[in-house]
Amino acid sequence: MGHSASRPNPNACAADPQPLPSRFARFRRRLRLHRRRSGTGDDSASTKALAADEFAGIARIRIVKADMRFKDKFFACLSMGDRTYRTETSDSTQRPVWDSEKKVIVETNGPHIARISVFEDLDEHSEDLPLLDPSSPNTTVGSITISCYIEDPVETEQSFARRVLAIVDYNEDGTLSLSEFSDLMKAFGNKLAVAKIEELFRQADTNGDGIVDIDELAALLADQQEKEPLISNCPVCGENLGKYDKINDMIHMTLCFDEGTGNQIMTGGFLTDKQASYGWMFKLSEWAHFSTYDVGLHSGSTASHILVFDRRTKRIVEEVIDGKIVLSMRALYQSKVGLTLINTGVKDLLKDLSEKQGKKMNSPESAKDIPKFLELFKDQINMDEVKDPIESFKTFNEFFIRRLKPGARPIAYDDQDSIATCAADSRLMAFSSVDESTRLWIKGRKFSIEGLLGTSVNSDALSKGSLVIFRLAPQDYHRFHVPVSGTVEKFVEIPGCLYTVNPIAVNSKYCNVFTENKRVISIISTPEFGKVAFVAIGATMVGSITFLKNEGDYVEKGDEFGYFSFGGSTVICVFEKDALQFDADLVANSERSLETLVSVGMTLGVSTRNKGQIPDVQKCSLE
Repeated sequence: MGHSASRPNPNACAADPQPLPSRFARFRRRLRLHRRRSGTGDDSASTKALAADEFAGIARIRIVKADMRFKDKFFACLSMGDRTYRTETSDSTQRPVWDSEKKVIVETNGPHIARISVFEDLDEHSEDLPLLDPSSPNTTVGSITISCYIEDPVETEQSFARRVLAIVDYNEDGTLSLSEFSDLMKAFGNKLAVAKIEELFRQADTNGDGIVDIDELAALLADQQEKEPLISNCPVCGENLGKYDKINDMIHMTLCFDEGTGNQIMTGGFLTDKQASYGWMFKLSEWAHFSTYDVGLHSGSTASHILVFDRRTKRIVEEVIDGKIVLSMRALYQSKVGLTLINTGVKDLLKDLSEKQGKKMNSPESAKDIPKFLELFKDQINMDEVKDPIESFKTFNEFFIRRLKPGARPIAYDDQDSIATCAADSRLMAFSSVDESTRLWIKGRKFSIEGLLGTSVNSDALSKGSLVIFRLAPQDYHRFHVPVSGTVEKFVEIPGCLYTVNPIAVNSKYCNVFTENKRVISIISTPEFGKVAFVAIGATMVGSITFLKNEGDYVEKGDEFGYFSFGGSTVICVFEKDALQFDADLVANSERSLETLVSVGMTLGVSTRNKGQIPDVQKCSLE
């Protein structure tokens, strides 16, 4: 092996300052420069600390090529959890080749499903998959070849060690000398004495010729790293290691090294496929690591693309609203001019409009609008779940309040009343108190539980309690279900306005949607949670709220409780103070001002009054 004079003497003390080999120094500078220019590092920098039992491995996913039915410029998107990545755009071709790879962390209880999409403009497993047209799921527009190999933690450690050792393999023959190995350890800020470094090297140098195979040394280093860290600084970004634990240091370095070397062709920093498909934004992200939006209150209250987290697929998805409607809602709900309009007759106008629309949707002529509605929400309504055939609906409202087939919405832990479940197919926000809800989401004037429930049903226990908001969109199944088992004590109807329940209005400081809208309140008395207030709130185009149970009825969680007629609307459930512990994922998303897309029957939380008698619902399947 070539021992140049610039390398340090292997017999010198490891603590003595030594110049880095010029080749290694240039390599490290190149890594950092590439990292800054390309804007990479987003994922490794934001990676949360994982417990050892949460880390299942690192998935190395490679999108190879596609065979399309037509010629164009194509790129592919990979979505897993709340992150989306994209390849570069191909030349104009019918058979694009990307050969593009991304490493993503696989958590034990995290997302395990990756979605691959192609847009115009594990043992190692390779498979050709059909590409379906989103607008016509039965139409195939091409095929794509992908491969995926999941490294377990030991493989990841050895793979990383092998790649790091290759940095100082100056002859590129797959072997290292003691001098080269010593250079590397010092460059990484290692404090081991020379004797210890030599001892490690000689364990791998079984024949004593002063040369070791990189693969053998990598296995030894990975084993040693488990006992005592050998690298104290990340070789790419220079960050000090040891803030968390060994496994998180290894994850950081693995992802950081891939991004810093430019080996990862897929570009990150996107939240959804749609965001990644914006060509102009992709160019900005290449150049300045720029993102047009993130999750949170700002996007939820003002943007035309509302982001929600799909609890079933564990992906962030977009709820797109027509731009003209967004502009009109902003003008009405988020401006002083809009406040003036609201105070001078818009309330009556919205009520009159909803009543007229309700009559129209109950007419036989309205049935012709059903196919148009299904086309508008073709990716969001599963007709296979619907109990009755489409031709059986004689009006639009009959279709809108459609029932589902038995078993379409299984109720989690249906034999355990101490576990509450979701009341509607909806976008959910969960808050431990009113203060939390107004800090993170509800920006209306003086929102309170007292204002929501009214004086006839209010109580101290409820006024200081927790609340969960289920927001239904027009495309949702519009029957709501009982979240807890108990006795229906009473119903109270409160007349009011019919503002929209869209986040643009909910986050407005000029009106109070939940305490001013028409609503019907039911109080359910339960052994496990005390009293629970179930509030069905009307909205624009929703003048009708229908309950199917009566005062005095005993209801079991999951029972059908009622329905909303045409439009979107909201259910709010209020629990007594400290009676319910919400599921951790719902709380975590709500703290980010991110709604969670849920279905009827999914777990909501557990009673705190007999927690010792129930299972850990966080480990249950959300399916």
